[in-house]
Amino acid sequence: MSDNNKAQKKFEEGMADFVNRKYGQSIEHLSQAVELDPAFTLAFKSRGAAYLRLEQADEAIADFNTVIGMDSGNARAYHLRGLAYEKIGENDKALHDFDRALELKSDYGAVYYSRASLNNKMGHTEQATEDIRMVTQLTEVNIETFTNANNVWRSQQLQLESIYNDDLTMER
Repeated sequence: MSDNNKAQKKFEEGMADFVNRKYGQSIEHLSQAVELDPAFTLAFKSRGAAYLRLEQADEAIADFNTVIGMDSGNARAYHLRGLAYEKIGENDKALHDFDRALELKSDYGAVYYSRASLNNKMGHTEQATEDIRMVTQLTEVNIETFTNANNVWRSQQLQLESIYNDDLTMER
């Protein structure tokens, strides 16, 4: 088995632990994944998220820095690093990272929510209100998109059922 395959296996084990809230074990497996594949950005980002869940913000920031160093266009890494900065009280750095994440991905609703929370905490109520409006707008768009996709799927399903029923009727 190649190192990349081994890294992928360790990553999957780490993510299973993460989902089951076994963050310490998750970190162990994800650390093994990045040792096997030092360019595995998703493993670094996931390990950073596990560190963040364990309130180990400095370790999380280090992993998110690694991801950003390898992929400066990774909006999620900026968002997560911003959350870590917020945990240690570095609110200006957190806001900067939230802003950067939104520059990279303007429809990233979770970042608007994070930035709204931080702005509210910092007393920037006007900006917080604007961000909440964006969260609401993006939520409505996502619901509409889901509904439209579901309607298309349902239409196709009804057509298939109709064809199937026609075929059954013709066989009799």
